Amino acid sequence: MPASTRTTGRKAGAGREPGAGLRTGAGRSAVRGAEWLDARLPLAELTRSVLRKVFPDHWSFLLGEIALYSFVVLLLTGVYLTFFFDPSMAEEVYRGSYEPLQGVLMSRAFASTLTISFDLRGGLLVRQMHHWAAIVFVAAIGVHMLRVFLTGAFRRPRELNWTIGVTLFLLALLEGFAGYSLPDDLLSGTGLRIAQGITLSVPVVGTYLSMLVFGGEFPGDDIVPRLYALHVLLVPGLLLALVSVHVLLVFALKHTQWAGRGRTGRNVVGLPFFPNYVAKSGGLLLAVAGVVAVLGGVAQVNPIWVYGPYRPDLVSTGSQPDWYIGFLEGSLRLMPGVETRLWGHTVNWNPLLTAVVLPGLLFAVLYAYPFFDRWITPGPGERHLCDRPRDRPVRTGLAVGALSGYGVLLVAGGQDIAAFVFDVPVAAVTWTLRAAFFVLPAVAFWTTRRLCLALQAREAAELAGGAESGLVVQGVEGGFHPQHRALSADERYEILVRERPQPLAAGPEPAVGAGRLRRLVGRARSALSAWYYADRVRYPVTEEQRTRVEDALAGPDRRPPADGG
Repeated sequence: MPASTRTTGRKAGAGREPGAGLRTGAGRSAVRGAEWLDARLPLAELTRSVLRKVFPDHWSFLLGEIALYSFVVLLLTGVYLTFFFDPSMAEEVYRGSYEPLQGVLMSRAFASTLTISFDLRGGLLVRQMHHWAAIVFVAAIGVHMLRVFLTGAFRRPRELNWTIGVTLFLLALLEGFAGYSLPDDLLSGTGLRIAQGITLSVPVVGTYLSMLVFGGEFPGDDIVPRLYALHVLLVPGLLLALVSVHVLLVFALKHTQWAGRGRTGRNVVGLPFFPNYVAKSGGLLLAVAGVVAVLGGVAQVNPIWVYGPYRPDLVSTGSQPDWYIGFLEGSLRLMPGVETRLWGHTVNWNPLLTAVVLPGLLFAVLYAYPFFDRWITPGPGERHLCDRPRDRPVRTGLAVGALSGYGVLLVAGGQDIAAFVFDVPVAAVTWTLRAAFFVLPAVAFWTTRRLCLALQAREAAELAGGAESGLVVQGVEGGFHPQHRALSADERYEILVRERPQPLAAGPEPAVGAGRLRRLVGRARSALSAWYYADRVRYPVTEEQRTRVEDALAGPDRRPPADGG
């Protein structure tokens, strides 16, 4: 009998798989429930928009994700360590398995850290993974911020996201210092003593701040429990909240991208979030976790058993903080010890200038820079294409100059080690680094600026006469002549599609009776804009090409003028 005849002749429901009706009913109920929920919460549309979100495919955009995934490793390992760490400052005699410290009086915080390291299975690995993840986290945030700064990705409409990123960087430094100080070892205790000295250097209120933070005279019994609550509860909560807002803004705002064929200020060319970007991002998460695990297993970090428990009358020989606060250590060592008596108060300029004023100025500049850049840059509108560092010589020079100054301070944080290794007097190393701190940033700024202009000049020459092909032809007269090739359309596009702001023109003088401050601010704005944008190399472009470039640069909130400007 044909199969169709057999199927027709069966009773209704005959041969149906057991439970099929139940599953069908459950499926209908699930669909109705999803429709009811979507009618009140537009989850389907939101999910579709998220899954269709396009991200540019370039390695430099993954630096922020490295910071995100190292933060994930930090959270996971930190939760594990929380179960076994005791933040108490109560003293006890050590009876653990580490023989060299047997019978030594120490705090429970130090003893529990030793227990994690030597008596808990896998404890040392997790603890070192946590420390390495913290180092990678701060480093990745710093490099990510440098990429954003050099490419101009902080400009409108991303000023708020830049501000959130700077706050994340500041909180990461605070979180790292708090976690670094928890074991109550001789190295971290010395760092806390320096922090207390910095707090005391604040004029008028320094003593009150110190008593508020430390709960009494140093070292006291309150600082480690307070840092523990800060480290495991308050700062991680703030970090998690700000990271969530930061990622949401990246989704909500149009992502920046590098100039290229088909890429404009009104679109994003790349990979969809699902499945392409999810797969790549998931692989990066596993890679970051794997690298941190390898570092935790083979690279020793913060061996507190070598330093021993903290005692106020001892200091570790050759002690060095983690790299992200090493610049503060270096500034303290380079600044001469100078005191001034003012209105009945002693002002100690060494810690005040180097550890209070200098970091305060650094973060004030970071917070204010997007608004300063917009103040001196003509033209409104959103910017969605990345700047090449060579196209902003002054901004790139400022970044390199600041990094060179940071490098000098970082080296100065270990000037005693450098003097010992190279067998030179410490005073000679100190004075050399003092001079380098003022000279090297200026030299780095000037050199970087000239290199950027030289790269622009080479591109202008390539646009006019072609790029070097690598071939040399000998002429009939016996001379050798390099051959050039015409740039491809993609190469010309990447060179030409860039924003080149003109310096702000000096505005008309304010009317009679206008304040002197207003005139001074206007002149300062014009002078700063001229300093920023006056040095430029003109490229050989036609009016048609200029119009196309401005059309590609125009964001969704602005359109170029019809004549191309």
